[in-house]
Amino acid sequence: MNWIEIQIITASAGVDALCAMLTDLGIKGFSIADPADFQEFLQNKEGKWDYIDQDLLGMAQGDTTVTVYLPDNAQGAEQLVALRAMLAQIHARDDAQLFGTLELTLKNVREEDWANNWKQYFKPFTVGERLLIKPSWETCENPRNRAVLEIDPASSFGTGQHHTTRLCLELLEQLMHPGDRVLDLGCGSGILSIGALLLGASGATAVDIEENAAATATENARKNHIDPTLYRVFCGNVLEDETLCREIGDGYDLICANIVADVLIAMKQLFRQFLRPEGTLIVSGIIMERRDEVLDQLKSAGFALLEVREKEGWAAASLRIS
Repeated sequence: MNWIEIQIITASAGVDALCAMLTDLGIKGFSIADPADFQEFLQNKEGKWDYIDQDLLGMAQGDTTVTVYLPDNAQGAEQLVALRAMLAQIHARDDAQLFGTLELTLKNVREEDWANNWKQYFKPFTVGERLLIKPSWETCENPRNRAVLEIDPASSFGTGQHHTTRLCLELLEQLMHPGDRVLDLGCGSGILSIGALLLGASGATAVDIEENAAATATENARKNHIDPTLYRVFCGNVLEDETLCREIGDGYDLICANIVADVLIAMKQLFRQFLRPEGTLIVSGIIMERRDEVLDQLKSAGFALLEVREKEGWAAASLRIS
């Protein structure tokens, strides 16, 4: 497999927290270059050093960087989108400037080339028993007359190929009833909420903290001929904006939230606020190492576990208000 090297400029104070958040995105291969560590070495080194290479001395003057490696395929492209969104959110909230600039650069490849080349891996595919996912630039046959969900992720997460999204779609198909009202938190491309409407939801609301995601979800709904009166899209942070929460409303039959573990935990009370009594919650985007932690937190908020599904290091779960 080919890999793309990505460098993130940060600050010493934010390295540990940043690496923990990268791990939650499923990025486990990274390296750290921190001038503060090398300065400490120079000040506290033991023994006699007759010579230190000038390239090493240059490490004491450079930026603090975290370098990660993503596969050169559609899954890697989705991870890059999720990574960009995460860095933007951290930077927006970093009033103390603990994380530095968080500038991101691709090494040894032009970003526009990679952004287009990964499309070769995104082909039509089926999910569950009723959905056929296809990119907007592809054509395909549909002999079993599945509901066709046409998606163009643009710069937003959600082609359906990432394990977290597929697990969520499978649970959605199983648990949603015709006529349900659905809330999609962290909607990305809108794939989950649009999929819900194609499967018979009476209405759907999609929310994302990124403006690009909200715009992409709206455009994808249009491509799928969704009645605009049935689909609402909001941009904002439900954890900080009470006005937004009131606009979103409550009484939803089902919530989908394909987000990272820490955000799922932070939203646990909001899930109850948005759902009707005995409503269903589907959560995904959880690395296996944090599965039990997330589920325990949701149980403590009054949810009963229905099912857990796992795929290649990722977990998704369905729960119901108990």
